[in-house]
Order: sequence, then structure tokens, then C-alpha cells
Amino acid sequence: MATTDRYGNAVSTTNRGAVATLDQAAEAMLGFRADPLALADAAIAEQPDFAMGHALRAGLMVMSGEPAAAAEGLRSIEAGEALRHANARERAHLAAARAWCEGDMSLAQTRYGAISAEYPRDLFALQVAHTTDFFLGNAAGLRDRPTAAMRNWREAETGFAWMLGMQAFGLEECGEYGQAEQAGRMALALNPTDAWATHAVAHVMEMQGRDREGVQFLGLREGAWSQAGLLAVHNWWHLALYHLEHSEHDQVLAIYDRAVAPREGSVVLELVDASAMLWRLMLRGVETGGRFAAVSAAWQAMGGAGFYAFSDLHAVMAHLGAGRADLVAEVLGAMRRAAAGRGSNARMTRDIGLPLAEGFAAFMLGDHGRAVWTMVPVAGQAIGFGGSNAQRDVIWLTLLEAALRAGEGSVARGLAGRRLAAKPESPFAQAAMARSRAVGAARAA
Repeated sequence: MATTDRYGNAVSTTNRGAVATLDQAAEAMLGFRADPLALADAAIAEQPDFAMGHALRAGLMVMSGEPAAAAEGLRSIEAGEALRHANARERAHLAAARAWCEGDMSLAQTRYGAISAEYPRDLFALQVAHTTDFFLGNAAGLRDRPTAAMRNWREAETGFAWMLGMQAFGLEECGEYGQAEQAGRMALALNPTDAWATHAVAHVMEMQGRDREGVQFLGLREGAWSQAGLLAVHNWWHLALYHLEHSEHDQVLAIYDRAVAPREGSVVLELVDASAMLWRLMLRGVETGGRFAAVSAAWQAMGGAGFYAFSDLHAVMAHLGAGRADLVAEVLGAMRRAAAGRGSNARMTRDIGLPLAEGFAAFMLGDHGRAVWTMVPVAGQAIGFGGSNAQRDVIWLTLLEAALRAGEGSVARGLAGRRLAAKPESPFAQAAMARSRAVGAARAA
């Protein structure tokens, strides 16, 4: 009888100890807890020819979204591919990871999605597919893949809650807020430690302008989600967003300094949060001291410009805020080279990332009119280069502020009206509408 993992997926080793350790790695990643990479390494150390161990390790590199992880991922892939006894599912994992590490993000997304469809009890394949959908802006995939997989599970089974959390986030990204919150709260009822489900409900509250409720929601569950080290920074970022909407800048900076600011070992997604929060504060005229310089230095140390357009835009934000024109030019140059290439990131950079980065640079130089008309044609297509609705909101916020400063009253009114319709109780949205009307009145005078 074939050895299986905890959810019934066949593996090509009979070493049950190694399988149990790899199960722990996959579960740690589902919960964004502990150190899944160390656990994967421990499983491989126990059974060096464990094909799924190498495949899971490569998948962790994919999920990191970091350029340096591609080379590390390829080493794991090559180790797995050399094992002739690997089964079909393990080989499919290795092929999917190889596509990502070789720069074909769309093919990796397709392959991981196919694994999840064929093996709906493979939660790691589902999670990696979910992550690639996030990286590539596939909102429907974020919703539909976990929904499809759930049909092969019973609600009482361990593991079902993880899929509910993924489904909740996908529903939110598709604008189905009521169903998203219901799924997220159900996931938390089954598994209160699910930081991804917590994050999904936090997104719903952000998109609906339920800021005070969001502060309370995250506060009541802080003891659980703050232990999810791989996602905690992002949930702190969400808490800061609620305070930012009410101009509670001291609280935002306190959260930033305590939990969001770069530290040794910060990963790309954490630098994205740090850059975006400081940029939002800068747009509101809040003094951030030397904080931009620290984030800029972290991006410079990370390297890999031109690998993923969404990250590149956030690196540009940090360098602009720090006044590092040299680093801005360096990243823009890498983006232009990437845009001239082929593949998923070339398209994302060419069509979305590079125009936005150039628009942000124009904004920081005070050329607000050029910033507006550089960003207007692409802002509405920004889902195509990944991230969440809440993360991409920094684009609309920058465009709105650029329009206000450029005296483009009609553009500003349209953007402010959109915010006010989504968040009628938002003090920021109300103030933005008042400013846009004042701009229009001044032009008419």
C-alpha cells in the first residue's frame, strides 16, 4: 500500500517519519507559522531522495516571490528531477516550480492550478496556485480554485478551514464582500489561528470603510494572528490602514515602528508593506523622518530589480521617498530592460509597472500634471500586475493627490466620488471630495 501524506496524497517514499515532518512543513505554511523551510529541510535530511520534499521546498521559493529564491528553487528542482522514482504528482510539482524559477510565471500558475484540479486534496498545490493567482492578479482564480477543491472535502475534516480562508480572500478580491466575510468567519470558527482568514475579513472591512470595527476585529484576535510570523507584518499593516483613514498618524507611526519597519531578515512582501505605508503618509503630508531611507536601503540590499513589476514599483516608492535618485534610476533602468523582454513580467512591467513607476517619479518631482496623464491610462488595469485591491489602492491615492495638486478638478472629483461611494463615512473620502470641489471652483473663478 502506497504511503500517503496527512490528506491522502501518495508520496514516493515509505519513510513515514520524513512524510510526517513534511506534513508539518506544509501545515506551517498554510498557517504562515514557524519555519516551513527548516521543516522541509529536516524532512529531506531524514530522507534525501524524498521527491516531494524537494518539490515542496521549491514551492516555498515560488511563494516567496523573491528573485534570489529562483536560483535556490532550481537547486531543489534539479535534486527532485534526478529521482526516477518520483510519482506523477511530485513530478508535476517540480515542473510547475521550474516554470516560475525560469521566469514563466503564467505557466507556473497554470501548472499549479492543474495539480490542484487533479489532486484536490493537495493543499500545498492549492496554496501555491492561490499565491500565483495573487502575484498575477487573477481574482477569479483566487475565489474559484479553493471553491472547487472544497467539493472533495467534508467540513469536519482537518484542512477544510484552510480552504475557507483562501475562498474568503478570493471572494473579497472579486467584490463579494458578504460571502467573503461569512467564509472568513466560518474559517475562524473552525480554526481561530488562521491568519489568512483573519486577513481576508480585515480586507472586507477595509474595502467597506468599517475602520473602527476593523480595529476591534484585529485587536480581539491579535494573540493568534501576531504569532503567524510570515503574515503578521501584513496584518499589522491592515491595522495601521484603519487608523490612517481617520488621520490618526501618531498611531500609524507607532504601529509602523513596532511591527512594519524593516528588520534583519525582512522579506519582499514586508518591504512592500513598509514602502506603501510610508508613501501613504507622505501623500498626506506627514513627516516620516528617516524611515524611507531604511526601507530604501533594505530594497537595495534585496536586489533583483526587474524580476517582478509589483515589487519594483514599491522599491521605486521607497527610493523616491528617501531622495535616492540614483537608485530610482537603477530600478527604472531594470524595469525598462525587463519590459523589452518576453514573458509574464515583461508584459506586466511594460503595460502597467513601468508607466506607474514613471508616474510616481513625476509626482515626486512636482510634475503633477505629467503624473496624472502618465497614470490615468493604466491605473484601471493595475490588477494585471498583482497584489490585492487594498495594496493597489496606493495607485489611486497617488493619482488623486496628483490630480488635486495639478488642478485637474474633473479627474479629482471622479476619483474622490468613487472613494466616497465605497466609503461614505470615511473622513478621508469626505475631505478629498471637498478638496476636489475647491479645485474645480478655483478653476471656474
